[in-house]
Amino acid sequence: MDKLTYKDSGVNIEEGNKFVSDIKDMVSSTFSNNVLGKIGLFSGGYSLKDFKHMDEPVLLSATDGVGTKLMISKDSCIHDTVGIDLVAMSVNDLICQGAKPLFFLDYIGVGKLDSKVSIDIVKGITDGCKMAQCSLIGGETAEMPGMYDHNEYDLAGFAVGICDKKNIITGQDIKVGDTIIGLKSSGVHSNGYSLVRKLFFEKLNMNLDSKIDNFDESLKEVLLRPTKIYVKTIMGLLKEFDIKGIAHITGGGLLENVPRILKDGLMANINEEELFKVDIFEFIKSTNLIDKTELYRSFNMGVGMTIICDSKDSAKIIKKINEIGEDEAKVIGSIVEGDGVVIC
Repeated sequence: MDKLTYKDSGVNIEEGNKFVSDIKDMVSSTFSNNVLGKIGLFSGGYSLKDFKHMDEPVLLSATDGVGTKLMISKDSCIHDTVGIDLVAMSVNDLICQGAKPLFFLDYIGVGKLDSKVSIDIVKGITDGCKMAQCSLIGGETAEMPGMYDHNEYDLAGFAVGICDKKNIITGQDIKVGDTIIGLKSSGVHSNGYSLVRKLFFEKLNMNLDSKIDNFDESLKEVLLRPTKIYVKTIMGLLKEFDIKGIAHITGGGLLENVPRILKDGLMANINEEELFKVDIFEFIKSTNLIDKTELYRSFNMGVGMTIICDSKDSAKIIKKINEIGEDEAKVIGSIVEGDGVVIC
């Protein structure tokens, strides 16, 4: 009887080793001078020597995935953008509390390792880390036949940032009369894709290669636009302004994410007419297949991030955002008495 090998069970160690070798240069291109060691060690190291000036340095952490957007990626055979989404979902959470992202780690679970697909994924992750000005210091690729089909994969990401304790943004200083500034999203980002797929593929009978009238891109290109990374903009603002609250508009939309930073008795009054007109959301609204509350609870509806500040600072903050040149911003509402969010 022939002896069994790991390869017989569906795990190719040689392919895994080759993959790690192929991505080393790509990953190391994200390293800052604070990264210790090299890819391939049992853990990633990061020196905090640059933060000795802080009175009480605090590490903050965030983790997330990409969700069923991965199904669009798989069915489209486009894998080099979802890594940007993976980074964005965690680093955009970190900056909501004023934390500077330091480093990122990824987890890729696959049914059968395909080096070309996995390299494309890591390319996106390294692109995202560069946008977020953080280092990719490690990760794990797990080949698990039986857990996933051969052409399936899942992603998870983990980010760590740092902030002086006295500067952590908590939302406790937000008051009635403060201004809400919205930062434009690039599209659906990485939330609401189960509803997106239900709408486009079941209700509208479209496919990934379908073209929406007046759109330059195919549906798959629109849906695979990467999540916007707001690190450069937010870090630039924090050097000059007193930002009272920041909310990353992810799952739960404006209706559920903005209240996370508001005290009891405060409400966000958002003017629907002032929200950004992002093509995919304008089309979704035009179908009249999803009611207004569901839209604002499921999608970002054109606003990827909100900033709450004193009304006297709003014009200067928007001017600064325009100078940084990474994002588009405008006033979308104000803080009033009440609870939660009202879209009017």
